Amino acid sequence: MTAEESIGIGFFEKYLTLWVILCMAAGVLIGQFLPVIPAFLGRFEYANVSIPIAILVWLMIYPMMLKVDFQSIKNVGKNPKGLFVTWITNWFIKPFTMFGIAWIFFYVIFSALIPAELAKDYLAGAILLGAAPCTAMVFVWSHLTKGNPAYTVVQVATNDLIILVAFTPIVAFLLGVGGVKIPWDTLILSVVLFVVIPLAGGILTRNYITKRNGIDYFENKFIPKFGNVTITGLLLTLVIIFSFQGKVILDNPLHIILIAVPLIIQTFLIFFIAYLAGKALKLPHNIAAPAGMIGASNFFELAVAVAIALFGTQSPVALATIVGVLVEVPVMLMLVKIANKTTHWFRAEKPKVGY
Repeated sequence: MTAEESIGIGFFEKYLTLWVILCMAAGVLIGQFLPVIPAFLGRFEYANVSIPIAILVWLMIYPMMLKVDFQSIKNVGKNPKGLFVTWITNWFIKPFTMFGIAWIFFYVIFSALIPAELAKDYLAGAILLGAAPCTAMVFVWSHLTKGNPAYTVVQVATNDLIILVAFTPIVAFLLGVGGVKIPWDTLILSVVLFVVIPLAGGILTRNYITKRNGIDYFENKFIPKFGNVTITGLLLTLVIIFSFQGKVILDNPLHIILIAVPLIIQTFLIFFIAYLAGKALKLPHNIAAPAGMIGASNFFELAVAVAIALFGTQSPVALATIVGVLVEVPVMLMLVKIANKTTHWFRAEKPKVGY
């Protein structure tokens, strides 16, 4: 049994929303009553990138990259319909529906509640989330919906390859449309730092460990050692970010809810686009469900990292991406329940993909 087959949703992942709320509160309190801490951490910065946060982001992303087996890519062509659904949803639909929904809410529906300048920043944060499809948590969602683990690996692996070339131009285009001037060099640097390097590290580590100790040791003993590293890095990052964001939050507590509304609507919309597309294409449930989950969930670690690198820890853009973390788990668990209750919509036979 592989790590993806045996994985369940762990204690930290199950109550991630609670931990996020507690870390938000802790960060705000630190910013208000111990301002010397964020002031000190703010001194360690290079090229607009916070060094402490960069280290924590690496802790988040590296364990995820260990799970991606790029050897599975050789089987992509054997049953590509599920991959087409994933690619089209993630790269031709999701970023643009996110932009449209967020723009309508921030500039029209909530215009009396959100100043125009903040609306522009929140829109930028939503764009970063919309252009970053899920990379690792989808293994959990796939397992909970009894997804095909090997096919899910291929979906994730190809998304990782696409994100290297598609993330930067899509984000740059949409941020430009949204009225935000973007430094290309900073964005590209962020992708290199937070995707290319940890991805390469994950591949090298995977190859080294499997050659030395075997794939069974790697998947069942080595990867579990990093079980809580990602969540720990995420939570510590939130404490630091919210120590910088304290004033913004206390001045605009309603904005957390306002930002969450379009993000939640977008999540449901994208899930059903991919999920129903799978039904229309007569895909089995164990491929259609993960396809919907990949599109609906976000690579929020990357979105947070790029938001910080581009706009700084004190920017409302970073706050918007953090709200994405806040709503991710409860909404995705709700979609898991929906997927599990609609298995009868799909044909039962397993795909012949040669795994």
